[in-house]
Amino acid sequence: MTEALYLTDSATRRFEATVERVAGDRVVLDRTCFYPSGGGQPADTGTLTADGTEWAVTDVAKKDTIYHTLDGDPPEPDTAVVGELDWDRRHAHMRYHTAQHLLSALLLDEFDAATTGNQVYTDRARLDCAYDRFDDDDLATIEDGLNGLVADELPVRWYEMDRATAEAELDTDRTRIDLLPDSITELRIVEIGGDGPAGACDRADAAAEPYDRTACAGTHVESTADIGTVTVTGRETRGSDGERIRFELA
Repeated sequence: MTEALYLTDSATRRFEATVERVAGDRVVLDRTCFYPSGGGQPADTGTLTADGTEWAVTDVAKKDTIYHTLDGDPPEPDTAVVGELDWDRRHAHMRYHTAQHLLSALLLDEFDAATTGNQVYTDRARLDCAYDRFDDDDLATIEDGLNGLVADELPVRWYEMDRATAEAELDTDRTRIDLLPDSITELRIVEIGGDGPAGACDRADAAAEPYDRTACAGTHVESTADIGTVTVTGRETRGSDGERIRFELA
């Protein structure tokens, strides 16, 4: 099974690995920083290099393990390679994905609107939620709220937690654990604001509570300040009781 380095360190953009096996134009590495598409976040792209030969990594997907699609005949098993991410693409996804977490939390707080779907790109993002209809004043409130959270420079952290513990101790409306398959017993929790992982401080202290705490395997920036200015670019109706909000980052 490939070691997913991006789960512990979102900032590393270059790494060394070994090809474990080849499947057509795809390779499986023993370790990788390339994020496979999932959770509304597109796959990373970049390059693999070995002995002066370079392959473009055009897609990354996770099935039984993580597969890297290459643009030519792949290197043989046991080949030592150096992987390098397209950092501009990855960093854009990190900023947008973190902003999406803020938006989900804000909509739940201000409008009791739960997120039902999302998709981030390098230059825009959208979020679907359970709500009747947002008006222009609502969109202005959302944009102001998001930029206030960016200005607060809230820390962003992630850590592992046993599912049973998470279900017993955390707010499932926010973590959305119930949406995950039962087969997932160890969760990666992404937390924005607060004083650290649940149980690491006095939870009776309201100031210690995070603004958001969600089960997520995506990549994120380490502070909301890294998101930049948020502009809500519009909304549209999605069914009888759903809304889609679109936004861009400066």
